[in-house]
Amino acid sequence: MRIRISHVTTYRFDRPPNIVTQTLRLTPRNHNSQYVVNWRIDVSDDCRLYPHEDAFGNLTHTFTAEGPLTELAVGVEGLVETQDTNGVITGTVERFPPGLFLRDTLLTTPDAAITAFAEEVKSAHGDGGALKVLHALAKAVHKDMQFDVKPTEATTTAGEAFALKRGVCQDLSHVFIACSRILGIPSRYIGGYFFRTDGVTAQDAGHAWAESYIEGLGWVAFDPTNGISATDAHVRVAVGLDYLGAAPVRGTRIGGGGESLKVAITVDQARQQMQT
Repeated sequence: MRIRISHVTTYRFDRPPNIVTQTLRLTPRNHNSQYVVNWRIDVSDDCRLYPHEDAFGNLTHTFTAEGPLTELAVGVEGLVETQDTNGVITGTVERFPPGLFLRDTLLTTPDAAITAFAEEVKSAHGDGGALKVLHALAKAVHKDMQFDVKPTEATTTAGEAFALKRGVCQDLSHVFIACSRILGIPSRYIGGYFFRTDGVTAQDAGHAWAESYIEGLGWVAFDPTNGISATDAHVRVAVGLDYLGAAPVRGTRIGGGGESLKVAITVDQARQQMQT
């Protein structure tokens, strides 16, 4: 599948800051099931982008914009060609052993309810091995939690979201990761984009899912928000222990205050493919 992506984040400041510094994790890279045909980053202010690779191999860009700024827009646009590999991910940059991804974070630490939920899924499906348990876990999280953009925010923990039984894709992914880690299966957070087949191309946010390591198979991607393995509809951009490690935009500012944020994302099939 050839997927065209446009992602624009616009900040408006009530009191203009003097300096804004941001680090972007908005650039996908090639692996076995995706090839980046073209990609570009645009910043509304006249500044220089400094490319870098972080500890997890994510392609990052850092810039500093000097104010006073009343508005700042960061946009990315590009074309990515994807293939369905039944969720199996190879050819990625791997700088750490899988065991690192057993490490809990503040956002993914399991509480008693999550632990009981994970053990229940394992008890029902454990005879089929880790792969079967993870498929069942993705479906169970999808069934047990409702997608809802209102009650959670970027700092909501897996335990808090699970108690609410609702949240966004970030929250469902955190719950899945917390469950799999408590079962001894290394899992990590993935940020990217998802092409919807219902005709909706305009989206308010990117997508998130997880990858889990299975001995003898490697990393396999699971999307608990949709209750499936990742397919050619998923464009993988960044990896981390949780959302904070793979956040598309993180930054600081000096001065100013009272900012508002608007995100506009379009994920669609490339026209060349749609005509074939």
